[in-house]
Amino acid sequence: MPTFTIRPARPDEAGTVLEYIQKLALYEKLPNEVSATEETLYQSLFVQHDAEVVFGEEDGTIVGFALFFHNFSTFVGRKGLYLEDLFVLPEKRGLGYGKALLQHLAQLAVERNCGRMEWVCLDWNQPSIDFYKSIGAVPMDEWTVYRLTEEKLKEFADNK
Repeated sequence: MPTFTIRPARPDEAGTVLEYIQKLALYEKLPNEVSATEETLYQSLFVQHDAEVVFGEEDGTIVGFALFFHNFSTFVGRKGLYLEDLFVLPEKRGLGYGKALLQHLAQLAVERNCGRMEWVCLDWNQPSIDFYKSIGAVPMDEWTVYRLTEEKLKEFADNK
């Protein structure tokens, strides 16, 4: 039986993080949305520490990753752990690796005294939705995510 381990990404793996982001974007049918580069990821993850990445490895070979950061809940009065990306290679799904990555993050959240852990899931991704509900996650159906992209963000910021 293969051995599955989870470890933090290293600074020399910014390119690997980008590869996994691109794999996730392809799975989510959004390959043209990735504008991150190895350099921007290196700066954001390993210099500014804006987010963190863990890799899941099967016998020393990376087969999945999770990218996360801390947010803050005014209602809870504490930080939370926000999972931005979770991805396991298609041929390695169903082996419990995604669940192990998610449990690892839950353990980190508890250790770091987070009040909650949150993430979003595409509406069409029924296998993930079913899995998330099976572990007790509750969909926040009454909330709508809004976004200002970089161009619109700058435009709005300059519009006084």
